[in-house]
Amino acid sequence: MLQSLITTVTTQLSLMPTWMTVLLVVAGALLVALVLHRLAFALAERRLRRGQNLAALLILQKSRGPSALAVALFAVVQVLRLMPLQQGLATLLIHLLQISVIALLTWIAKLITDIAGAVYLRRFGAGSEDDLMARKHVTQIRILKRAAATVIVVIGIATALMTFDSVRQYGVSLFASAGVAGLAIGLAARPLLASMIAGIQIALTQPIRIGDAVIVEGEYGPVEEINRHLCVLKLWDWGRMVLPLSYFIEKPFQNWTRESSSLMGSVMIHVDYAADVDRIRAKLSEIVAASKLWDRNVVNLQVIDASETTMQLRALVSAGSAGAAADLRSEVREKLIAFLRTDMPEALPRVRQLMVETAEPLTIRHVGGGPSPALAPNGEIASGSR
Repeated sequence: MLQSLITTVTTQLSLMPTWMTVLLVVAGALLVALVLHRLAFALAERRLRRGQNLAALLILQKSRGPSALAVALFAVVQVLRLMPLQQGLATLLIHLLQISVIALLTWIAKLITDIAGAVYLRRFGAGSEDDLMARKHVTQIRILKRAAATVIVVIGIATALMTFDSVRQYGVSLFASAGVAGLAIGLAARPLLASMIAGIQIALTQPIRIGDAVIVEGEYGPVEEINRHLCVLKLWDWGRMVLPLSYFIEKPFQNWTRESSSLMGSVMIHVDYAADVDRIRAKLSEIVAASKLWDRNVVNLQVIDASETTMQLRALVSAGSAGAAADLRSEVREKLIAFLRTDMPEALPRVRQLMVETAEPLTIRHVGGGPSPALAPNGEIASGSR
């Protein structure tokens, strides 16, 4: 029965055009290869999950696409070797296989950079707010990985295009006029090259990192994302400011967490001259000691200014991050005001007026004849003036 089935299939294929026969055989080989690849992949993934081998599981998951393409190409090559092909069809298929192999190699090279970056970053836990080393390496690896991926893709596309005769001849003519062509390409690709070079500079010199608190163009926010060409800041109102990477190389900006994530926040309070500064300083220490936001580094209270009516106090407190510093400032301000209002009302700002009592009688001008009556110090009209 199997022999008759094979004979029938062969007879039917012999009646079809050659190109259709090749298409059907290649499609069948691709289907079988991809099904077998999927089964093998599922078995390997299940085994790695049971063994809790996370690194190998990560590599396996990232290699799903390239391995499927490699298996498909292998199956197609093996099938085509067994089939009689016409010269034109064979040339076309060989060209397609060349492009597919170049795409596979490009994909594998990009995959290697992704896996290497992911495995390298597994050594650093970026979950803590003060992990400068983790944020430094995360920024470097992400920028360099994206730059390497761009170079790999460009080389892969250029290599695939060079398999066409017309493109190859055009490339030879470009080499003949390398000076003019290089100048034209450089001018056309200047924004792309500037962003790529700026990204590499940022990755190496680290003026900003992912998670840094910066002030740019008068706006404050942490660095949320750094990609190939842009940097994204998350603003206080959840908006986003998008800037080119070249901005951070060419223009000045403030980085509040360049050396450390810890920040100092200041709270300004006006009090009366009768305020007991030492008592307020002790209360400030008590407030920050009870707060979970304080990093146990800096707490201080100083009189930084004095006007004709009040003293200005500045409370300095430190926290582990920009967000914690902002929340700690609000907490300290609120609790100090409540303390002054309830326990030290005499320290609240007040307006004073000096009432001077004079001994001289006040003369009141009146309408009519005769002398003006005089006021005694008690406010009554003096006797003899009625």
